[in-house]
Amino acid sequence: MKRMGMIFRAKANKALDRAEDPRETLDYSYQKQLELLQKVRRGVADVATSRKRLELQLNQLQSQSTKLEDQGRKALALGREDLAREALSRRAALQQQVTDLETQHTTLQGEEEKLTLAAQRLQAKVDAFRTKKETIKATYTAAQAQTRIGEAFSGISEEMGDVGLAIQRAEDKTAQLQARAGAIDELLASGALDDPSGLAKDDLQAELDRISGGTDVELELQRMKAELAGGAPQQAIEGGTGQAQSQQPQDTPRFDKQ
Repeated sequence: MKRMGMIFRAKANKALDRAEDPRETLDYSYQKQLELLQKVRRGVADVATSRKRLELQLNQLQSQSTKLEDQGRKALALGREDLAREALSRRAALQQQVTDLETQHTTLQGEEEKLTLAAQRLQAKVDAFRTKKETIKATYTAAQAQTRIGEAFSGISEEMGDVGLAIQRAEDKTAQLQARAGAIDELLASGALDDPSGLAKDDLQAELDRISGGTDVELELQRMKAELAGGAPQQAIEGGTGQAQSQQPQDTPRFDKQ
């Protein structure tokens, strides 16, 4: 079971690695940092609100303490020492509350300063991360485009690979057909195969046709030379006829009638 779990985790990790886009991961990390910064700012605002509430309570208690002090003086001036003592007692109790609130106020003020400094540092880190994130994304996009262009030129990409295979198959079939056609022509020329259409010629007939064609060309060339020289083509023709007659045997056997 441990081995199966390890194999499953390895395959899942590989699949996730293929599916992961670094740009999306960077954007997600930046979003989480913004959320954290927002929480810190909200904490600073909450601490500032509590500090402000304590300041209001301190102001009220100090006002009441001053009022009790004035009332004690008036009572003492009227000869009411008992009222003056009661007023001073209440003032003492309020003064203790003021002292406690001042201690809490000082503590909250220190926490507010710490959170404010932390928010400023976090803001600087978030801004730096944003700049780096955009730089990495731009570099990754450029590298990805360059890789795709290189794969397209080299023909190793999936799309161009299919095209390359199709071209290779077409070239192989063309070469095979050309080789087959050449082999058939050689067999027909050698006489190993019969041509039912009668268009194919053996070597002897081809040589005779070549010689006949060459003779016709020579006669035509002689005629054109005679025309250009201003002579009569007929002389050339007659000369050719005379040569032909001269080639005939001179002695013809005669048979006498008996």
